[in-house]
Amino acid sequence: MPRKNVIDAKAKKVDEVADQFQKAVSAIVVDYRGLSVAQDTDLRKQLRDNDVSMSVIKNKILERAADKADVKDLKDTFVGPTAVAFSDEDPVAPAKILKNFADDNPELEIKGGIIEGKIASLDEINEFAALPSREELLSTLANILKDPIRKVAYAVNAVVDKDDNGDDSDAA
Repeated sequence: MPRKNVIDAKAKKVDEVADQFQKAVSAIVVDYRGLSVAQDTDLRKQLRDNDVSMSVIKNKILERAADKADVKDLKDTFVGPTAVAFSDEDPVAPAKILKNFADDNPELEIKGGIIEGKIASLDEINEFAALPSREELLSTLANILKDPIRKVAYAVNAVVDKDDNGDDSDAA
């Protein structure tokens, strides 16, 4: 019979994972079987650099956490070696990073996930991966806003230059 402290530790882990599912704006489930240590390290670094955490979690704990977090439809993806990438801020980052990594490393298989509280199929995850990241969107917005300001600056500068040229011709 299992010891009480082991059962308590597993229950605590289920609670932690259920909490991660509820807090995350996206959680992508992958099969990492076949990745080398170097590939796994590279993938985790890319995820960490984008504030995404990835954990290898036992399927039974994931199933119980999915029940508790009310994401039961995700339970079909908990087969074989399973890791979950959680993002609390950027819903696109995990999908984009994992999709790009899987394109270069076919050993990594994306199984499914949750994006903004909704179960996402592999096709939906691929669509999200094609979206620009938050930083790319902000950069585009900054460029869009910068262009009218630049045009106004040129117009003001042209008026000033015209006035300067006009003043010189009056003085002569």
